Amino acid sequence: MDRLIVKLQKAGYSADESVIENVSFTVEAGELVGLIGENGAGKSTTIKAILGQLSWMEGEITLRSKDNAYGYVPERPVFYDELTVWEQIEYSGVMREIPNWKERAMELVKTFRVEKFIHQLPQSLSKGTQQKIMLILALLPSPELLIIDEPFIGLDPRATKLLLQMMDVERSKGTGILMCTHVLDTAEKLCDKFILLSKGTMFTQGTLVDLQTKCRLPGGSLLDCFDYLIDEDLHHGLG
Repeated sequence: MDRLIVKLQKAGYSADESVIENVSFTVEAGELVGLIGENGAGKSTTIKAILGQLSWMEGEITLRSKDNAYGYVPERPVFYDELTVWEQIEYSGVMREIPNWKERAMELVKTFRVEKFIHQLPQSLSKGTQQKIMLILALLPSPELLIIDEPFIGLDPRATKLLLQMMDVERSKGTGILMCTHVLDTAEKLCDKFILLSKGTMFTQGTLVDLQTKCRLPGGSLLDCFDYLIDEDLHHGLG
């Protein structure tokens, strides 16, 4: 079952300025999809369109999950300035009307090993710990769709391993994950398929084998395929 269906003809920040065009893909239950592209390719705009944060869009976004619940982890952690970690969690649980949010919160706090930080202000914590707090907030409603933007930035090896384990657990529950990342070697090992963007357009998508076939690079890495396909003179003919 598709957790997310994206059909964008055009989208942007005003009707006379299209930032992305012809971006269409799905994220199925239990599937991890990598959203790949160079800086300025339209990845962030695509995510904003999915989250309903754009002022103008031609197309359709379909989210299939209980109560349309999704979890979102932005590239840069965002917190309320004067709330402690636990108060951030409590506010999210109450405002989103999450059943049994306290039990779920404590489970996640223990999983991410941040018990000693829950009464501190998030701004006083390391980037890696802040990232863990954002993951807790995203996972609190037990979403069936998870959107993660550059998840590995600022994480130490142990935290990265914990994140990877968490994604495996969520996928086993049927959660679909859309992950935007520049870390292509990691994405290659994790993702079921890839959406490749360039200059605001999705120029191809598919599994690594699909990309290797398009590139005529059997056994090629995701980076090799990306470099080949991103070449402006080549990708127009490759679809």
